[in-house]
Amino acid sequence: MDEKTMVSDTLASINGELVRYGEMIPQTENAQLKQTLKQFRNQCEMSQEEIYQIARAKQYYVPAAKATREEIDHVRSILTQG
Repeated sequence: MDEKTMVSDTLASINGELVRYGEMIPQTENAQLKQTLKQFRNQCEMSQEEIYQIARAKQYYVPAAKATREEIDHVRSILTQG
């Protein structure tokens, strides 16, 4: 397994964890558990950012092109329709 694959797999795994934390946090009523899950999520987000920066620096990940003003306006109009 090469480094690029390992970095990509790690990012996918961390992103999956973030999704699960996002599902668990609002579903718990226990304040202490909720706080612990938020701390885990925050640590996970920091790890994701570190790995993302490594992937960008090594050109393992190239983000999508930025949206044009027209695309942004189009999405905004869809979301604000009543």
